[in-house]
Amino acid sequence: MWKNFPLFPEQASTLASKVDALYFTFLGISTFFGLLVAGLVIYFAIRFRRRSPEEIGRPEKAGLWMEVTWSVIPLIILLGMFAWGAKVFVEAFRPPGNAVEYFVTAKQWMWKFQHPQGNREINDFHVPLGQPIRLTMTSEDVIHSFFVPAFRVKADVLPGRYTTVWFEANKTGTFHIFCAEYCGAEHSMMRGSIIIMEPADYELWLAGRESGPSVVASGEELFQVKACNTCHRSDSATLAPILHGAFGEPVELADGSVQVVDENYIRESIMNPAAKLVKGYKPLMPTYQGQITEDEVIQLIGYIKSLASDATEEEATLPALPDEG
Repeated sequence: MWKNFPLFPEQASTLASKVDALYFTFLGISTFFGLLVAGLVIYFAIRFRRRSPEEIGRPEKAGLWMEVTWSVIPLIILLGMFAWGAKVFVEAFRPPGNAVEYFVTAKQWMWKFQHPQGNREINDFHVPLGQPIRLTMTSEDVIHSFFVPAFRVKADVLPGRYTTVWFEANKTGTFHIFCAEYCGAEHSMMRGSIIIMEPADYELWLAGRESGPSVVASGEELFQVKACNTCHRSDSATLAPILHGAFGEPVELADGSVQVVDENYIRESIMNPAAKLVKGYKPLMPTYQGQITEDEVIQLIGYIKSLASDATEEEATLPALPDEG
């Protein structure tokens, strides 16, 4: 009977065991020292209590060794806890290089998922076993929070910007998704499921579903429909910045500051082009606020990312310059 009411969710990701080890170790250390201090307080209160009205206390002077020991040992323990916690934190928020990017859009009261191949799902999310998954997330309305207890991952999903989280499932099955941020009247109904499948089964699942164009293909089409290609191309450099190879690179802005071209910067440039002008360019681009959806912004970002990849490949295939020396 008790297996239907587990005290803790099962561990279903590569990160889960590390988070649990950290949590239970910290809990054990805190419990030990809490009980130690409480026990000593009770013991000293009884041992050195005043037994008669005539007793007069006298000052006590603790030895230097006691002061040093009581300061150094907790310091070492706390520094160790900090280093361990920082290591797990960095692992939890730095996806590996081979992570596959999926897109998540939160909306009252549902989760919308988009696969790189173009498949879309609502509240159900199918992914392959053993593959690092990077989620790029945004909200269409209010603040939500993407929480998968079995994976030990949780991240706020914010309107107007992108946040990321990653995981790698280490067992197949169906695992709950919750919104961990109160988001309105139906907050408790904002649930979903992650279905972890064997890679071969996942490929069969993809093949058996209708899928539209991929994120990159949709973004490329939208790039042309919205006439972005009339300014952001190599033969119109005087009008707008060139996007080939731009993603992930720093650019100098008109105010002298430097900005890395990431998802949030691209989104802001689409919705509010005058907010951060690139040095040397005039504010000619119109705003697309209210003209495109968050899903379409994600598609444009996916296409711009692919331009960065294309530029890298082109550089890699350029012939080497002759050695002049």
